[in-house]
Amino acid sequence: MSEPWRILQCVIKKSDVGSKTWERVKKITQESSVIIYGEMIANPRAPGGKEVKVREVLIQHIAVSPYPLGKKEQPPEVLMRWRHLAIRSPRFTKIWIVREYLLKLAREYFQRNEWHEVSPPILVSTACEGGATLFEVKYFDDSKAYLSQSAQLYLEVMIFSLGKVWSLTPSFRAEKSRTRRHLAEYWHLEAEAAWYRFEDNLRVQEELIEYIIRGLLENDLTRSLILEFRGDIEPLENVKAPFERITYDEAIEILQSKNFDIKWGDDIGADEEKVLSEEIEQFFFLTHFPAHLKAFYVKLDSNRPEVSLSADLLAPEGYGEIIGGSEREDDVNVLIDRIREEGFDPKDYQWYLDLRRYGSVPHSGFGLGIERLLWWILKLSHIRDTLPFPRLARVKKFI
Repeated sequence: MSEPWRILQCVIKKSDVGSKTWERVKKITQESSVIIYGEMIANPRAPGGKEVKVREVLIQHIAVSPYPLGKKEQPPEVLMRWRHLAIRSPRFTKIWIVREYLLKLAREYFQRNEWHEVSPPILVSTACEGGATLFEVKYFDDSKAYLSQSAQLYLEVMIFSLGKVWSLTPSFRAEKSRTRRHLAEYWHLEAEAAWYRFEDNLRVQEELIEYIIRGLLENDLTRSLILEFRGDIEPLENVKAPFERITYDEAIEILQSKNFDIKWGDDIGADEEKVLSEEIEQFFFLTHFPAHLKAFYVKLDSNRPEVSLSADLLAPEGYGEIIGGSEREDDVNVLIDRIREEGFDPKDYQWYLDLRRYGSVPHSGFGLGIERLLWWILKLSHIRDTLPFPRLARVKKFI
C-alpha cells in the first residue's frame, strides 16, 4: 500500500536544472504541487535514508502564500476553523489509515461468522434512545422526522428474515455535552441476532474487539502507526477474551470506596467510568444496570426485575464506554408499559410492537462507537480527531 505521508527529500542544484527551471523553482510555496524527475540516491541523513537528485521540475500549481496554518503547532480552535486544510497533515493521514483497517477488520469478522450486513434508514419517525437527544427535521407536507439515534429497532426487524444482522451507519445525538468523548454525529456499528441471549451477546462483543485489535497488531503498517501514536502497545497486546465483568452493584461499591458521592440507582457517568477503567486496567463489562437507567427495549432480569440484562463495554486507561448492549424485551405487554414509562406513545411504536405480537424470538444486540474505539486505540487526546469533519456541540458553523 502507498504511504502518502512519507516525506521525500529532493535536492535541486542550479547547475543540474538550468537557469529557467531554477527561476520557476524559486516560486514554489508551501502546499504547491509539482512533478519531479530525477535520480533516487542513498543519503542516510535524509528522511527515510533516500533523496532525489532533481533533473527537472514541472510546476502544476502554486499555492497562495502564506499558508493559513503555517508550520508551527496550532491550537484546536484554529485547526477546527481550517479543518479542510488541517486534515492534509501526515498525522491525520495516519489516523485515517488506521480507521480504514479497523473498519475492514470489523466487516471481516462479521463475514467470517456469517452475519448479514443490512442498510437501515437514517430518517426515522420515532426515538430509539431518549427523546431529548433527537435531531428533528422537517419532512414532506410539514410532517416531522428525526435523524436516527440508532439502527437497532430496524435491525430487530431484519433478524426475522436473516437471523444475524449488522450495519454501519451514522447516528446522531443532540446532546449538548462538551467533553473530549462526545460527538453529535458518529459512526455506529450495530449488531442484532435472533436466539442470542445476554451471554451470547457479550461473547460476540469480546470476539469482535479481540479480532480487530489482533488484526491491527498483526499488520506491520497499522502496528507501526499505532506504536507511533501510543509509544506503547502493551495495552493492545493484553486484549484477550474473555473480558472481566463487574455488576453495577459492585461498581457502586468501588466508587463509594473511592469517596464518590453516588448511591444505587444513580447513573455512572464519564468521571465514574474513568475511575473504574483505571482500577481494572483492561477491557471489562459493566453489567446489570438498574432498569430505569436503560431504554424501554432492554429486557429485565427475571430473577431481579429492578435490574436489566444490559452491559456496557469499557476500554482501559480511563477511556470509558465504547459499546452498549443488552438482551431485548420480547414480551409485548412489558414493552408497552416500558414505552409509557419513558413518556412515549405506544401508538408511535405499533410496527415495533408487531414484532412481538406476530411471532417473536429471544434476541440481543449491541452498538459500538467506531470513533470511541479508534480514540482509545491511538490514545488520542480528543475524539474529534477520529473524524475528518467532526460535529460537536460547541461548533456552530462548519463545512
